[in-house]
Amino acid sequence: MAISRTKLFAAISLAAVLFDSTAAAVAADLTYAGAEAGASKDGIPAFDDASSISPGWGPGKSRADFWKYKGEKPSFVIDTSNVEKYADKLTPGQIALLKTNKGYTMPVYPSHRDCVLPAFVQANTKAAAGKAAIGPDGWSLANAQMPSVPFPEPKSGIEAMWNFLTRYHGVGLEWQDGYTMVSASPGQSNRIDIRWKQMYYYPWGKKGQTAPMSSNELMMGVYYGYNTPAALAGQAVVNRVYFKEDTESYYYFTGQRRVRRLPSYAYDTPLIGFENQYTVDQSLNFFGLPDRFDWKLLGKKEIYVPYNAFGMVDTKTSATDGAQDHFINPNNRRYELHRVWVVEGTVKSGMRHTMPKKLLYLDEDSWIAVAGDDYDTQGKVWKVKESPAIPIAELGGACSADQFVMYDVNSSRYVGDGLVFGATKDAKYYEDSGDNAILRDDFYTMQSLQQQSSR
Repeated sequence: MAISRTKLFAAISLAAVLFDSTAAAVAADLTYAGAEAGASKDGIPAFDDASSISPGWGPGKSRADFWKYKGEKPSFVIDTSNVEKYADKLTPGQIALLKTNKGYTMPVYPSHRDCVLPAFVQANTKAAAGKAAIGPDGWSLANAQMPSVPFPEPKSGIEAMWNFLTRYHGVGLEWQDGYTMVSASPGQSNRIDIRWKQMYYYPWGKKGQTAPMSSNELMMGVYYGYNTPAALAGQAVVNRVYFKEDTESYYYFTGQRRVRRLPSYAYDTPLIGFENQYTVDQSLNFFGLPDRFDWKLLGKKEIYVPYNAFGMVDTKTSATDGAQDHFINPNNRRYELHRVWVVEGTVKSGMRHTMPKKLLYLDEDSWIAVAGDDYDTQGKVWKVKESPAIPIAELGGACSADQFVMYDVNSSRYVGDGLVFGATKDAKYYEDSGDNAILRDDFYTMQSLQQQSSR
């Protein structure tokens, strides 16, 4: 059952719960990332600029076991019986999900503002203050020095979006054993489980100062290789996502034993293998260039969002226990009250998109898009998305959000991506590239994909 945006906001006016960004605290009361440093009356603590990860973590060890606040219990649980009580601190999508997905709950825990940034990112942000700008085209990023927060005090939606798109999460990420699933349609047995290996490379995330031009305008390189099922095993794709130019995508076809360039594998193009349930630009709440939407900064709001959800990176949870029939196991999820920037994206005049309106919720401390709502052409909530912010030991406690869940309130199916339930290895994050072959520009090319796939 689709939920209209108008109906969802009938009891809670968006204008009433959001405050104008121009009325935010003065700069002296902001953190280096532009967040409000102080606590809120509803339980959001003051910012604590210290890592919450204890020393001693290493590959193969549980990330949760080294978290400062491990062992906490939920303060309360939101479900269909009390959704109205907490509606002023929920997104329209969360309300829709709680009302339509039978048995779905949101366990709410104490809030911890433990998404910190390394000293060199803080220094870059301070040194580059006021220099970053939006280009003459109205959407591209100009004059930025990274890694940093280019717009700590954003004045527009597109500035907030670039804070999200250039959020610090190291120079790269490697999964040797991850998977994506799509739940079965109601009453059917067509669940999809695809296991893969995947690498990300962010050339501008290295220590020092990097301008987009000096990284060949490459915003990220992505390698995605299918391990299962048999019909897809051996196939692979490389994406070169640029700061301004069109994304280049190359696909290795096992039957032909050759790589071909995909003419358009971006925006709302369906990802291969997922029965049109998952588009390229839905990943991690939003993926790729922001040029097809007009972005409006609606202000800030206190919302229960996925945060510190270490259960989402628990390899000891089995795949079927973690990703259940209708939703991710609530024992592996965690929600906290945090302040988020609310950004509305509306497809530009003359452009077409299957989801012409989006709401993104950007964490004030990390600029991670922790939640998102996609709307259909009728203006109704269609897809409800979330990515939990989790402190990463390899990055000194800086947060990343690489697990993604998206619920379809129309079909009652859901997508889980970046999952490691039952995996033989956890994901690996990199703060420096060193001599690692996957952390080089030339790994994310047509020629490299052919070489890797032909072995």
